Amino acid sequence: MRELSTAAALEAILFVAEAPVPSKRLCEVLGIEGSELDREVEALSVRLESTERGLRLERVAGGWRLYTRPELSGYVESFVSRGSINRLSAASQEVLAVITYRQPVSRNQISEIRGVDSSSSLRTLERMGLVEVTGRLPVPGQPALYGTTELLLEKLGLDSLEELPSLSERVPSPEVMDGLATRTSIS
Repeated sequence: MRELSTAAALEAILFVAEAPVPSKRLCEVLGIEGSELDREVEALSVRLESTERGLRLERVAGGWRLYTRPELSGYVESFVSRGSINRLSAASQEVLAVITYRQPVSRNQISEIRGVDSSSSLRTLERMGLVEVTGRLPVPGQPALYGTTELLLEKLGLDSLEELPSLSERVPSPEVMDGLATRTSIS
């Protein structure tokens, strides 16, 4: 098997990097000097520009990083927003819907609305950054209240929660929901 070029290795490293990679680190990993790295970086940048690829190379935050071209942002946003939300389990999607439409809402209120424990789904949504603790219920134990984040709006392509579609007739009435909100069970 023939050894791949430094240029290919540089592109691969920058492709998987989650943050800008400093030149010093690239030199260490690639086993090259700074002057050679400068040539490789310039060549990669020119290749990306001249072949009308979907990526561009930029020096940011003290390192190098590949970015998608700004003119392709609509495609990328559409793909990313639909992908991550669609990968949620049905249970997590239900929990997210309850929080989105009834926020702020406690863990127990979510579980009562759904009829099953929602702790696991809630942790998943928190870990993904789609929901967060927004306050505490003023009852003994002060259970956490959850709401959606700006990231959720971004993923859904909405400017505000007011743009959400209206709820169907199958959702419990406001009176039932308010009754759940006044319960004093601890999350």
